[in-house]
Amino acid sequence: MKLQNKDLLGLATIKTEEIELILDTAARMKEILSRPIKKVPALRGRTVVNVFYEPSTRTRVSFELAAKYLSADCINISASASSVVKGESLKDTARTIEALGADAVVLRHPLAGAPQLLAGTIAAPVVNAGDGAHEHPTQALLDLFTVKEKKGSLKGIKLTIIGDILHSRVARSNIWGFLKMGATVSVCGPATLIPKDVERMGVSVHHRMEEALKEADVVMMLRIQLERQKAALFPSLREYSRLYCLTPERLSLAKPDALVMHPGPVNRGVEISAGAAEHQRAVINEQVTNGVAVRMAILYLLSGGEG
Repeated sequence: MKLQNKDLLGLATIKTEEIELILDTAARMKEILSRPIKKVPALRGRTVVNVFYEPSTRTRVSFELAAKYLSADCINISASASSVVKGESLKDTARTIEALGADAVVLRHPLAGAPQLLAGTIAAPVVNAGDGAHEHPTQALLDLFTVKEKKGSLKGIKLTIIGDILHSRVARSNIWGFLKMGATVSVCGPATLIPKDVERMGVSVHHRMEEALKEADVVMMLRIQLERQKAALFPSLREYSRLYCLTPERLSLAKPDALVMHPGPVNRGVEISAGAAEHQRAVINEQVTNGVAVRMAILYLLSGGEG
């Protein structure tokens, strides 16, 4: 089986079988990461271009390592160091990149829908590395991979996502992904940070953290995205932290073996305490490692490889 589309733009439309294919391929890719020499010739002679219009550490470096471990050449382009600052459009940038011989393009953009626009412009596969507050499919896939690795199965898992749901592309992609894999999902946060009609996605909504944590198998904390907020949506960070910061005491309300996850960057003392971030059940660092394996799988499959 192969991925049906040439691009990976989101999890809202991807099939369950395709998610399973990516996760199974990622498991094989992770074995490569344990070798003394972390390199295979799967994409030798191919060129992957990372185009990032927003700051990023984990995602950009993860894609770069994924490409290099598969023996592809990797080029990083940031908006601040490109012709974008001179007024060049996304379409023109894309056509230039394609004319230079790119075999795959990874795009992060502040506007929702930018990867779809790019995918319709060029023939090379496009991977959405986060578009506005829309989706972040590779983050959700690495989260699914991490939970499956730790729990053995995703079916029946209860995921609780706490924080700035309104502005979170990570939350949206994880909701789509976990629901498709047979999990149940609940979201929690102040009413001002919960999207209107989010229940239509198939999730339950809570405003009290203590209530949301009950019987949770996985607790995913999200940071407050102040850079996307157009107005003050809560009194203060201190007030938010008092009500929605994950501490070891609050974690005890979840199941005894509940996992603690965070897509990063982590703001300690705001959405998660140091004690919870470094808890023995926290898998935040494993998420980062698994992100490389999952992105290796995606680049490989989009380049014509089979699981």
